[in-house]
Amino acid sequence: MNKLPDLVIKDIIINPPIIQGGMGVRISKSILASAVSNTGALGVIASVGLGDEKASEEDYVNSSNEALREEIHQAKENTRGYIGVNIMYALTNFNNLLEVCCNEKVDVVFMGAGIPTMLPSIVKKSNIKLVPIVSSPRAAEIVCKIWGKRYQRLPDAIVLEGVRAGGHLGFSVEEINQMKGDNLEEIFIGTREVIEGFERKSNVKIPLIVAGGIFDGKDIAKYLKLGAAGVKMATRFVCTYECDASPRLKKEYLQAKKDDIQIIKSPVGLPGRVIMNGFVRKVIKGERIDFECHYKCLKSCDAENVNYCIADALTNASRGNLDKGFAMCGANAYRIKKIVSVKELIEELTREAIVDLNENQRNHFIRR
Repeated sequence: MNKLPDLVIKDIIINPPIIQGGMGVRISKSILASAVSNTGALGVIASVGLGDEKASEEDYVNSSNEALREEIHQAKENTRGYIGVNIMYALTNFNNLLEVCCNEKVDVVFMGAGIPTMLPSIVKKSNIKLVPIVSSPRAAEIVCKIWGKRYQRLPDAIVLEGVRAGGHLGFSVEEINQMKGDNLEEIFIGTREVIEGFERKSNVKIPLIVAGGIFDGKDIAKYLKLGAAGVKMATRFVCTYECDASPRLKKEYLQAKKDDIQIIKSPVGLPGRVIMNGFVRKVIKGERIDFECHYKCLKSCDAENVNYCIADALTNASRGNLDKGFAMCGANAYRIKKIVSVKELIEELTREAIVDLNENQRNHFIRR
């Protein structure tokens, strides 16, 4: 074997079968997404927090729409490949951002932070590929059942995200505390069985993509051998030259130790994995960080009763102002030791995965 298998999402072919995860706020924009897509993998723009953070409530939607539209244009101008967009279902302007994606003919939309049961009715006749992000076999089953019954269609692919993922997690703090390490393989097996049932019943293919703690080529090979169609990775792409984050935020990754990576409660209503710093310590203590809520960007946020604004914190972090924000990350962020180009990273991951898969084939042949 001298190449990895294709990741096929309907009429889209991605090789290597790697999706760069959408990282908000302003971490994965057009420069990173286009660089990833130029390797044959799939680059993804994160739509959250792109607009003017000081905009009034009535200007917030238009500002966000225009900022996303510009990022899509820039990415398309600089890539030969496909472009994806990640939209958090928890955003109050989810429908507006999705409409922009349809109008600009984005290839794939990924949706996390909630179960997007109404999504097909919004997209209607668009050829855009719809890929929900779930964290359990049950969530995958709910999406497939509702979409199939209401809209006579199924997801074009599904991303299954485990507990070692970066950013906001699809598990409660109690669930995380009860888990012993990584849960991805366990929930992958259950989710694969759920999806196979819908595939047999509807005679369609639903690629299952894994995410959450995927760090190197051996991880990629492991899940390809288990039956995954591809992987989604985000943390590894932060420390690339092309990543849109500030050098100061990248340095935060490079300096992080394993014990620095902690899970905190977020105003989003979900736990989030972050790199510990002075700002995080204040948040954990319950100190109120003064902020003004110019608009309600998250459906679940209760601005009057939270002690800080997650949008402000992540915007500050993206600009390198870590005194007023923090870096979100995956559980393996401390393993990153240097900044590389996207091309170097993709080549390294692909090479490692091919070596592991070939070794597995040789061992299988010898045993026979």
